[in-house]
Parts: sequence; structure tokens; C-alpha cells
Amino acid sequence: MPVQKKYIPLLLGVAVAFGIFLGAKLNFTTVSDTLFSSNSKKEKLNRLIDFIDFEYVDKVNTDSIVDITVNSILENLDPHSVYIPSKSYEDAASDMRGNFIGIGISFYQHQDSIAVIRTIEGGPAQKAGIQAGDRILYADTIPLFGKGLNRYDVVSQLKGARNSKVSLKIKRKNQDSLLSVTVTRQKIPLVSLDAAYLLTGAIGYIKLNRFAEPTYSEFKKALTALIDQGATKLVLDLRDNPGGYISSAQAIVDEFLQDNTLILITKNKNGKQEKTYATNKGSFKTGSLYVLINENSASASEIVAGALQDNDKGVIIGRRSFGKGLVQREMALGDGSAVRLTIARYYTPTGRSIQKPYDKGNDAYYSEYESRYVNGELQSLDSIVVNDSLRFVTPKGKVVYGGGGIIPDVFVGKDTTQEYQAISYISNNGFMSYFAFEYLDTHRQDFKGQTQKDFIDNYTVSKATLQAFLSYANITQLDTFKGYTARLKLVIKATLARQLYGTQAFEMILNQQDPMIKKVLELQQRPAVTNQ
Repeated sequence: MPVQKKYIPLLLGVAVAFGIFLGAKLNFTTVSDTLFSSNSKKEKLNRLIDFIDFEYVDKVNTDSIVDITVNSILENLDPHSVYIPSKSYEDAASDMRGNFIGIGISFYQHQDSIAVIRTIEGGPAQKAGIQAGDRILYADTIPLFGKGLNRYDVVSQLKGARNSKVSLKIKRKNQDSLLSVTVTRQKIPLVSLDAAYLLTGAIGYIKLNRFAEPTYSEFKKALTALIDQGATKLVLDLRDNPGGYISSAQAIVDEFLQDNTLILITKNKNGKQEKTYATNKGSFKTGSLYVLINENSASASEIVAGALQDNDKGVIIGRRSFGKGLVQREMALGDGSAVRLTIARYYTPTGRSIQKPYDKGNDAYYSEYESRYVNGELQSLDSIVVNDSLRFVTPKGKVVYGGGGIIPDVFVGKDTTQEYQAISYISNNGFMSYFAFEYLDTHRQDFKGQTQKDFIDNYTVSKATLQAFLSYANITQLDTFKGYTARLKLVIKATLARQLYGTQAFEMILNQQDPMIKKVLELQQRPAVTNQ
């Protein structure tokens, strides 16, 4: 039956409205027109989910089924194509965005309450008078104490819209009554720069913990300050840096390479290549450079190390990096969740891929560290297995290899003794931080008025403090750490410093006895080391 002319405008309006609705739901850009076209595979999944939803005998959460399905699909692609559920998305997004809206405190759940470790310098909490050691008991009359306290519930009460207010009830040590404090939520920076200071009169040091949106601006500001202080050489510490945005890595590399020098090559599934080159904007193109990496330096960290190594700029020091040479793009799924899908591979300037194999599954991929431990490559450069077919040569004749991470120019082995690893474990898993907080909770007055410099230069961990830690850790004999007592004291001191003064103080103390830093200083004494 032919459509009457009077209905044509109505039908066109419906069609346009449907198109707008569909576009809003998809929330996806820069993709092929055929991406969301109908096919039997998509219909098969839709029919299955609908069938379960309407006919399954028991009540079932189809949202969880969809999450499982998406995860299963991505697990069969590569280890870095991942699904981010809606409940985790904001944390992931804020981490890379480099900020969140909140009150500006670091805290941990001490027994059954929320204890403030530190306030962010210049943040809303500090301006409102909140202090380290305070217990936050209520937020807008909602209790933040008691058994079963959930960290996510706490965070949801403290975060909120920008310029919104939250009324807090606080218990402060040695005060009988609760304090009432109103805090205005503001943008809180998540700093990706852990430390920036002079190691010596001429050697600057910068440590980055990730490559987020503000990383380059943080780095540039720190680099400029170090140059103004007289730095002509730089140590860039990328150890344990898991990566992040390629653009931030490229911008940092640009500070070191001469104009029109190749930084990076990316190649998609169709073989299309994109090349990124340095510009003339950098401020450290002639200075000596040392880049520190280890087995946990990945992705954007490897882009930086690889670009510098392939262009014969600086010296790469440490151990073989992780080996991630894949590029991801994020797609929102319309319900607050997202997918990060691998859409390209990247190659260093000599043309090498540093992506390690992932054909044995995700578990084997992420546990590859164990094989490095077993084969001895964490202790010896000679134990690193290279593939001669993936051999490349830099412009100055240096041999480099692809196929799994960046192999350093100068190797520094890892202390794998049981005692050293035990200290590293208790430091990295938060246990030492818990001890430090509880120690400061009863000894904070001992450090009142002491500056960061005074603490670093003069404070020593006493026998009583060491014994307090051993008792806290339920270690009955100091002999457990044999010849590593000095190391244990250093880590205790550094952890106390981090809670008293911040991350930079922590790094400054640990670097005093750091093997890679010692290697840098050793290389500086050799006449053969020149500006590159």
C-alpha cells in the first residue's frame, strides 16, 4: 500500500530522531561507517542475552553477563585490550586526566576509622585546618567509622561536584570534643612527578610515575627550574613507570632531540604509518642525559628510552624494560563503561618493535618476570636472550635489539637476596606505610618544627624505632635481615619522610644508597662519558 504524502514529513522526522538517538547512545567517533552495521555475529549475541533475560529460570543480572562477555572477547585479542567497568571508569579516567574533585587528603583505614595521613599542599582540607593524624568520623552526618567500612563508600562521600561543600566531624588527638569543619571541594591534582632536585651541583634528577595529561607541563616546569639552578646533566628516572599517553612521552623526548629527528613510528592494521619528529622547541638538546629503567618500565616509558637510545642521545641505565609496543584507543560504551582497544603497533626510530610475545595467554604474559628471575637476567646482562634477526644499528653504530623491551646500555643488576626482597615487599605493599603512620600517631610532636632538610641530613632511625618496627611486623629477631639492617633503617626513614614531607623527600633519602644513582655518579667520573 503506497504511503500517503501527508505522512512523509512525519516519517522523515522519526528517522532523523532515531538517528540522533542512536548516535548519542553509541558515543563513538572516528570509526568506519560500517563499524556498527548489522551482522549475524552481533545478532547472535543480542539474541542470547535477550533469551537469558526473558526465559532463564532464575533471576540473573544480565549486566554482569555482558561484562563477562566483553572481558572474554578482549582476553582473546591481546593483553592490553581491556574492558573498564563503569564503577572503575572514573578512577581510571581521573588517574590519566591528572586530577579529581575532592577535599585533598591521603588517608587509610586505621582500625575502624578514617585517618588522615597528609593533606595536599594548598588543598581545601589544608585550608580548612585538617591535620595529619585527624580521624574523619562523619561526612554530612553520614558515619565514616565502624566495622565493614568500605573504602569506595568513603571516597564517594568525600568526592563530589566542584565548589560543593561537605561538613565533616573530626576527632583530633588530645581534644575531647569533635571538631566541625566545612570543606569546599575543589580540583585536586594527581601529580605524576615524584621528585625533581639536584643530585649534585650540576646533575639534576627527575622521577615520573606515569605519563598523564599534565605530565609534560610538570616535567617542563621541573626541568626549567633545574637548569636555572645550574643543572647541565640530567637523570630521568622511569623505573616502575607503567606508561600512559604517547603524546606526553613524545613531548618529553622532544626536549632532548635535535630538530627533525625521528621520535616514533606507529603502524595500524592496514599498514598505514605515522611518524613523529622532534622540533626545535626543546631546552635540553645538548646536555648529558641518563635514563633509568627496570623491568616495570613500560609503554610510554619505553617510547622515551627507545627514542633516545636509537638516536644515540644519553645513556640508558638499568635492566631490560617490560616490552609493551602496542597502542590503545578508548571507546565509551554509553553506560559509563569503556573499552581500550589495541589499534596499532609502535616502532622505535631504527624500526624495531619492543613488544614481547603474548601468544601463550595473558597469565604467561604478565608472569614473564618470573622467567627473567629464573634465567638470571635480573642479575646479569649476559643472561638476556636476544634474537639476532631483530638486530638493529643506531646512526653511531650501536647495536640494539627488538622483540621484548629496551635493553639498557649500562646494566645494573637487582639484589634478589631474600632479605632485600623482604624489605622491598613490606615497603611496596603498604605495610611500612601503616607502621609509619602509627609510629607518627604517637610521636608526631618529636618532629614538630623540623624542616625537610634537617630531617634528611640529621635524622637517624634509633634502635628503639627499629625495634618498634620489628615488634609491629611480629619479627622476633633482627638477625632475620642479617646484613640488611642499614637498608631497613633507610626504608623506615624514607617512609617517615614521605608522610611528613611528601614523595620527594622519600626519593631523596632512598637515592642516597641507590645502585643506579651510584652508577650515574660513577660514569660521571669517567673521561669517556661525553655529551651526546
